[in-house]
Order: sequence, then structure tokens, then C-alpha cells
Amino acid sequence: MDNQWALESAGSDGSCTQFLITRLPCQIGRSKENDLVIANLGLSRIHASLTRDITGQMRLIDENSTNGTFVNRHRVEGYCLLKEGDVIHFASAEFRLRLIQVEQPSVLPFDQMHTMVMPEDRLLSEHFASNEAEFDELIMGHGLSGAIQPIVNAKTRRVIGYELLGRANHPRLPKTPIELFNLAGSMNREVDLSLAFREYGISRFAKRLQGSKLFINAHPKEMFGEVFLVSLERLRHSMPDLEIVVEIHESAVTNIDQLRGFADRLAGLDIRFAYDDFGAGQARLLELADVPAHFVKFDMSLIHGLHKAGPRKQQVVRDLVQMVLSAGSIPLAEGVESEEEAKACIAMGVQLIQGYLTGEPIPEDAL
Repeated sequence: MDNQWALESAGSDGSCTQFLITRLPCQIGRSKENDLVIANLGLSRIHASLTRDITGQMRLIDENSTNGTFVNRHRVEGYCLLKEGDVIHFASAEFRLRLIQVEQPSVLPFDQMHTMVMPEDRLLSEHFASNEAEFDELIMGHGLSGAIQPIVNAKTRRVIGYELLGRANHPRLPKTPIELFNLAGSMNREVDLSLAFREYGISRFAKRLQGSKLFINAHPKEMFGEVFLVSLERLRHSMPDLEIVVEIHESAVTNIDQLRGFADRLAGLDIRFAYDDFGAGQARLLELADVPAHFVKFDMSLIHGLHKAGPRKQQVVRDLVQMVLSAGSIPLAEGVESEEEAKACIAMGVQLIQGYLTGEPIPEDAL
């Protein structure tokens, strides 16, 4: 089998078609004399061409097209060099450059192509995620970073543990975890990103935090999977004295029997767990009663401005805290930013707090 460059196109139904590039230079456009004919009225008759650069890379040349050629949603001025995974738009027709293995090169006949009519107020479609190559670099460790945020006793302010937080500083990717997970979601790779953050953070912080509890996160898609459990087994084997707390996001809890089995597996590894973002969606009161967690982290949406909230909201939070205590769990308030919020939490029975008031996230180089 031979490696072959191809342009991959996604249909509206989610199916993919590959246009193999059988020779270079390859001319692309709307008219039939092109090597690759795209029946899209937004394309020029001769729109763009592909050729091999002196460096050996693929070179994309815009042939003075009317509606433009774009790479990773940036318009090409003249030409640019391509790499595997780049997202290319010829006007509104979207493709991704792939290097694939084929037995016999073939091209899609013209009469099997679909006609796409581009409206005047066209937007670039987003069937493919841009920056996929950079995302792969991040997963492999280039640009990964991390931080830890203290968790303290609400009354004494003594540090009892830290939450491990993923960070990134790749020059061509978003910086915040939310943006990165949105990017990962567009490629269905949230688990890859979650694993990369966690393994990086553990390798950089865990040995330096012996004697403190380390709260670690997992994406809901991986939470109850065997791969995640095996990784916890490896972590426990390599660091038998590390106090580990696994945070379970409330959206991951859909099956109480599954949750109970997961809790039993964690107990066998001497690993505790916490319900994260409690109160952000469903309160999960049934799970709290049937499978009590060691810690319950109250979502910051319940905590922000709690001291100024009306009596009804304060009573709801107070009742939730008492339920958590009755279940034998330790209530922890997230996102505490002021002394007034902390005092309100303490008055309601909260035992631990986490937030900018008692400690901002500490990057690796400042630990």
C-alpha cells in the first residue's frame, strides 16, 4: 500500500468522501478541465492549484479566485505551505488534507459530485476542526502546563489539599481549558485532552504534594471506563501514600448501579471521591443518599453572592449542606472570593472552601 495525499470532504449527513490527489500539480476549480472538479458555483473556473514545494511540502496556490481560498479559516494571499490535517476552503467548499494509505489511486467521477450553491452572505463551514495538528502536539506534551489550587479548612484556613488543574500555553491554540475542551469536542477527543492534562499534572505535582489530598478530574466520557480505572491503579501502585480524591461531575452520573460499582473499585484502591459542581444541574440527591461521596463540592453558582442572596436561596443552600452532612459527606464550597461569602458558608455548615479568597491557582513554576 502507498501513502497518498487526499482531500477529505464531509457531507451534511456526516459521511466523508476522499478525493485522491493522483498527480501534482493538481488544478482545482469549477470547470471540467481541472484535475479536481468541484461543482460549486462559488468557485472560480480555475480556483486554486496544488504543487510540491522545493522543501517537499505541499504548496497551495490561490489562482486569483473571486471568493478566496482559506487554510484553517485564514485567507491565502498568493500561496501557503500545507501540512497533514489542515482545513482548506475553496470558497465555501470545505476539505481536510489527509495522508492516507491506498492500494490503487482513484478519483471521484465528476457525475458523482454534488452541486453546492454558495449564498452571498456565505460563512465558512466547520465540518472539520482547524488546528488538529497543533492539538496532536499538545496531547503529546508540547505546550501542556498545569496548576494546583488550595482547598482549606473553612474556619482555620489550614490547607488540606489541592485540586489539579489543566493548563496550556501552545502558541497556536486557545489558552483556557473551556476553549480547549470545546476544540477537543469538535474532534470527539475530550478524553485525550483530559488524560493528557491529568497525566502531566500528576507527573509534575503529585510527588511534591505527599501528605496533602490531591483532587483530580476526569471528563464525563471517560469517568467509568476501564481505561480510567487502570490508570488509577497505576497511579496507586506508583504512589502508594498519595491521598487521591477523584472528582465526579454530576453530568456523568446516569446509572446508580454503575456509580456504586465505581465507588467499590475506588475503595479497593484506597481512593476517595467527590461529587463535583453539586447544584449546577440536578442536585443528585438520590445518588448522595445511596452512594455517599467523601466530599461534595458545591458549585460556585450557589456560592457567589450567597451573603447577599434572598432568604429563600439561603435556605435552599442551608438545606443542601445539611443533607450532605447527614449523608456523612464533607461539604466544600467552590469559587469563594470574599470573606462575606466564606462567613455565609461557615454559618450554613460548610467545612472546606476553595477559591481566590484562600488561594489562586498556583502554576508549576511558582510552586
